[in-house]
Amino acid sequence: MSAFPAADGWSAWPAPAKLNLTLQIVGRRADGYHLLQTVFRLLDWGDTIRLRVRADGEIRRVGESVPGVPEAEDLVVRAAKLLKKEANIGKGVDIGVEKRIPAGGGFGGGSSDAATVLVALDQIWGCGLTPDRLASLGLQLGADVPVFVRGENAWAEGVGEILAPLTLPPAWYLLVDPGIHVPTAALFASPDLTRDAAPAKISDFVSGSLLGNAFEPVVRRREPAIEAVFQALSHIGTPRLTGSGGGCFVEFADRTSAEDALASLPAGLHAWVVEGAARSPLLDALAQASRDGEKRLGASPSG
Repeated sequence: MSAFPAADGWSAWPAPAKLNLTLQIVGRRADGYHLLQTVFRLLDWGDTIRLRVRADGEIRRVGESVPGVPEAEDLVVRAAKLLKKEANIGKGVDIGVEKRIPAGGGFGGGSSDAATVLVALDQIWGCGLTPDRLASLGLQLGADVPVFVRGENAWAEGVGEILAPLTLPPAWYLLVDPGIHVPTAALFASPDLTRDAAPAKISDFVSGSLLGNAFEPVVRRREPAIEAVFQALSHIGTPRLTGSGGGCFVEFADRTSAEDALASLPAGLHAWVVEGAARSPLLDALAQASRDGEKRLGASPSG
């Protein structure tokens, strides 16, 4: 039986993972943040956020999300508090997180969880904030949060918050989590990291000439376990790194090819197959909830 039954007032919302299909660093801002160019690909797979409105105004996390992360520091709790303050809402919420996305793998789990809390709670609480305002709030929590708020595959620049929607072809992905939590700060500090790549255009990605990840050579030299995964994946396709984590992936045009590749991998790898999403499943869930709400209102007896 679910720990968050709908009969008890819980609602369920998807928090999809992402891949960085390419990532390069083209400079640095005056405040020290690096300027990126990347392509975000949303996946039809990820965490599930459970929400239940509270009348007392309290914001509580039910159970753990990422092991070892205190409730006050959890991005889902911080997202709810930020929205509550911004919209001046008196209601509260219980938050439960069903984790599937590995922490620290570069698949965007924490950012996606926070974005789902912002967007779903905006609807549940009736805040009525625009996508631009929600994305701005999300940026206060992390550079990857806005793309999950907007829910579209995108070409991204700046620190990852300047987004241009991008239509990507259907694809399936073989994902591997080496189980290595790569410290992002150490990667950005590495003398081997290329920080001055020539700025590219969306057309460079579309043509297939822009598929690298600036962090890949640094991570592969730093982490033997990740290098071993790259070697294993090189026998089935072109392995790539996502984000600045340890997660690796290979892209396929169809599910059968991806599953055949998965079956051929050495035993012991934490690997699985997922489909790329045309847009975030969260947007579909929001639209369905809105339709359901309209039906309930239409079925209510008029007074």
